[in-house]
Amino acid sequence: MDTILIRNVRAVDKLRDAVCDILLKGGIIAAVGQDIAAETDRVIDGSGLAVMPGLFDMHVHFRDPGQIHKEDVNTGSAAALAGGVTGVLCMPNTTPPMDNPEQVREFLARAKKTGVAVYQAGTLTVGLKGEQLADYQALKAAGVTALSDDGRPVPTAEMMEQALAKAKEAGLPVVSHCEDLAIIDGGIINKGAVSEQLGVKGMDRLSEDSITARDLNAALKTCAQLHICHVSTRGSTDAVRRAKAAGGNVSCETAPHYFLLTDELLLKQDADYRMNPPLRTADDVQAITEGILDGTIDCIITDHAPHTAEEKADFKKAPNGVVGLETSLAATLTAFYHTGKLTLQDIVRLMHDRPRELLHLPVNTLCEGQPADLILVDLNRTWTVDPAKLHSRSHNTVFKGMTFTGRVLMTVTGGVIRYEYEA
Repeated sequence: MDTILIRNVRAVDKLRDAVCDILLKGGIIAAVGQDIAAETDRVIDGSGLAVMPGLFDMHVHFRDPGQIHKEDVNTGSAAALAGGVTGVLCMPNTTPPMDNPEQVREFLARAKKTGVAVYQAGTLTVGLKGEQLADYQALKAAGVTALSDDGRPVPTAEMMEQALAKAKEAGLPVVSHCEDLAIIDGGIINKGAVSEQLGVKGMDRLSEDSITARDLNAALKTCAQLHICHVSTRGSTDAVRRAKAAGGNVSCETAPHYFLLTDELLLKQDADYRMNPPLRTADDVQAITEGILDGTIDCIITDHAPHTAEEKADFKKAPNGVVGLETSLAATLTAFYHTGKLTLQDIVRLMHDRPRELLHLPVNTLCEGQPADLILVDLNRTWTVDPAKLHSRSHNTVFKGMTFTGRVLMTVTGGVIRYEYEA
């Protein structure tokens, strides 16, 4: 691996926001300071740029194994690196689901070659069927970092309590997909004025809010660690806020589309704007924004969910889901940093520190001796999202045609440049 010196760059992590030089050597940060002198293979002028620890997205779908016509661990990792994401947690709703220790081991072994730190969630129930709890200890021994039935809820409060108690014994966090399928009952977009105007069945927000409340209560009862997936409503945000105030070991996440977009986009009848949970209303966008600003929402993820153009062609029949790894930082910088609502350190906390803390992983900094896993960002570069230029195998982005401010120029993991932006 090369020795790389980044000069005169704005270094931002939980400990600092200051201009300095950073020397990368042997896969670690070898020195941080002013006017560093060293023999190097490459010198990068970081003037006007920022360097941050690589981002961590704790909610992605790489569709591997079983659905690799949409994505696989290699294309998903390439998309991650292009977005400055150096670590991910993959959800277990693959084909077959990740309830088999040998399958987990095989996937994680392949993932080691990608340059991205790929972690895997195991299923809460066998086959995601909601009938029998999986063997959490065996899954943990195989390398899983969390447990989830993402894509489906655990069917009953009683089973969720049992799962939380068993997960607590195993020392694994539970990542909960909060959705009452009986309430959804075939809905495809948010239930409201837009669904009525289009004459399509809507997803009532009660579906999310009711299961969020149920699972938070179970977490309070069992004192287990619970993380609520992809919060999209005011009701769910408020419920998490109350559970935290009550002392629960609970956390939650949201995605950029929930703080930037509303369900009015569905009037285009374009399935690329359909995901689950769906885009909501302006009031929900405001509530999600408030939750991020007051710390109720712990981290920003993507719920990166690739689908092919053919699968997305029919507005009413298409599967839900959007890709997001390559746009998450730019969207967050545009919405929060460039509006003065958050500092860069806040964004590092939301997109690196907290996800890693919640998964009991080390939080990286830009200090001497730390892993050389970092990203170089031009905070002020504007660019327009072109689906055809995405590195993901699928291009179903909700942000197509939107202009963001903030671009990842380089991603380094293990001291190796894994991605470099070419204009």
